[in-house]
Amino acid sequence: MADNLVIVESPAKAKTIEKYLGKRYKVVASMGHVRDLPRSQTGIDTENNYEPKYITIRGKGPLLKDLKKEAKKAKKIYLASDPDREGEAIAWHLSHALGDDKDYYRVVFNEITKDAVKESFKHPGEINQQLVDAQQARRILDRLVGYNISPVLWKKVKKGLSAGRVQSVALRLVIDRENEIRNFKPEEYWTITSQFKHGRSSFEGKFNRLKDEKIKLKTKDDVDKVLAQLEGNEFNVDSVEKKEKKRFPAQPFTTSSLQQEAARKLNFKARKTMMTAQQLYEGIDIKREGTVGLITYMRTDSTRISPVAQKEATDFIQKEYGDEYVGRKKSAKQSESSQDAHEAVRPTSANRTPANMKQYLSRDQYRLYKLIWDRFIASNMAPAILDTVKMDLSNNGVIFRSNGQTIKFKGFMQIYIEGNDDGDEDMNNRLPEIAENETVKSEKVEPKQHFTQPPPRFTEARLVKTLEELGIGRPSTYAPTIDTIQKRNYVKMDQKRFMPTEIGEIVNQSMNEYFPDIIDVDFTRTMEKSLDDIAEGDASWVKVIDDFYKDFSPQVERADEEMEKIEIKDEPAGEDCEKCGSPMVYKMGRYGKFMACSNFPDCRNTKAIVKTIGVKCPKCKDGEVVERKSKKNRIFYGCDQYPECDFISWDRPIGRNCPKCDHYLVETKKGKTAKVKCTNCDYEEKAE
Repeated sequence: MADNLVIVESPAKAKTIEKYLGKRYKVVASMGHVRDLPRSQTGIDTENNYEPKYITIRGKGPLLKDLKKEAKKAKKIYLASDPDREGEAIAWHLSHALGDDKDYYRVVFNEITKDAVKESFKHPGEINQQLVDAQQARRILDRLVGYNISPVLWKKVKKGLSAGRVQSVALRLVIDRENEIRNFKPEEYWTITSQFKHGRSSFEGKFNRLKDEKIKLKTKDDVDKVLAQLEGNEFNVDSVEKKEKKRFPAQPFTTSSLQQEAARKLNFKARKTMMTAQQLYEGIDIKREGTVGLITYMRTDSTRISPVAQKEATDFIQKEYGDEYVGRKKSAKQSESSQDAHEAVRPTSANRTPANMKQYLSRDQYRLYKLIWDRFIASNMAPAILDTVKMDLSNNGVIFRSNGQTIKFKGFMQIYIEGNDDGDEDMNNRLPEIAENETVKSEKVEPKQHFTQPPPRFTEARLVKTLEELGIGRPSTYAPTIDTIQKRNYVKMDQKRFMPTEIGEIVNQSMNEYFPDIIDVDFTRTMEKSLDDIAEGDASWVKVIDDFYKDFSPQVERADEEMEKIEIKDEPAGEDCEKCGSPMVYKMGRYGKFMACSNFPDCRNTKAIVKTIGVKCPKCKDGEVVERKSKKNRIFYGCDQYPECDFISWDRPIGRNCPKCDHYLVETKKGKTAKVKCTNCDYEEKAE
């Protein structure tokens, strides 16, 4: 019989740890929290120091009964939930639910490997009450906000709505950005580019200045003045400036940067990233090794790595790539808000390469593991060395400039280059070898009119980054926050970017009028700081809650009394119901707008809203191509005569056929680059 009982959150984690500890330990799973606040009421006694009323979570009764039975038989009970505030709170709740007559030992480890687990059991500690208080304060704050504001929104706006301390700020950020876009006034500007010829080589240059004077090309008149000054098509090479430039690798992943990069490179939502990372952390069954955690704990705001992990990575790089690829890594500077509780997200062993692990992983697990492994190894590699060239070319005082760069030494770029929201950059723009005072010929001078663009809407990666930079929420909250504002239909995705919905704007307007603190960035950031102070033992959780609630409670009363009921009127759809002939209207549902018969409930006809794109169906030639959305909210294109015509395309048809093979053409986009491609042959052209 096992003398020691170990309780973790999940069966996968239990299975991994039990193999390491041996027969004297029995490892069981609590399946997360066993106690929480009741769902049917606020569960906070605001008259008695905000005492929370905890109950056994519905459905967890039999599990808790089994845990108590196991606890009675054990001499020692080890609580091995995750190494963060949530994990600390789970351990604390377990100790109370199982009874106070036992000694509980808290063990934490940053990675689920044999050495790390065994070492942690050699040095068990106690439950950290300060971390528990910080997590409890967050839970109580969120409950007070949600359970007080949401009923007001149900009563005054629409049933099923909700408000939250972090989700309401995230919604505000999306709406503020949308308002910036709406209010943006584009300004005209021009560029002048030229194609230059030198021997057999050609390269591009852009107008830079007139002699030593920088001028802005705001109108066509400005352009004409520059063009009028050109004499012939010969340009003198005034200067060629060559420099060697180092480019350093990105730091290993934090939770936030992992979510951002997985969104950019793998098209993963934050929730999917965290779910897949949890699987990699808890353990994968590897042949000859058994079940082992492949990555360190994935909720962290630190880029720090252990000396042992760094040495292993260095040895791997040295062996696989050579001494010149080994980086001289400096310790990363942490942000002021970073808790630095444990290491960055990294593989538990550099020697478990993605290629070797692929056979044991699902497709999603492999892709995420490869991303984490690549980033970690690259972060320990030497910087890339780029040869950059800046060339000025002149014709009668008109100066054009051409910039180029080539990779001299790949360094970390041999493995990995950090992504960005605008697509991949061109790292190899090579200029021909030209000496100063040589002459080149301009083949074509092309002026182009442009207009300044509004700031871009938030992608999921950009929204996570903004929340982190503003100090809103914590690594564990980004995924559920973004998930919630989508589930509530406060925002929708358009070309992988967030747009507010009508109901989202109504909720934000109501919050702004009656609960300005809740959606205020500075207020929310300060509250996060207060929660950190509780964790550090520098503040009392009761006082933090009391200071908040004294101002918040009157706001709730005022909103309940003064907020006018908002009626969301049905908008005419401009067509009649094909079943009863009554007018169709647009209604607001849980998943957005849809069309419904105005004769409801006598007629229950509904249908989805489709958007035509002005192109005839390339398959049946009779129907119109319409824009639709898949169950995963991805835009695709189909025929409006479906199911009679089953035409479907992920790329947007443009209404023209290929000049080579006569199949239909589609527009494809990657970052800012758009191309027109044939659906049958290799023909492609630049999109307009």
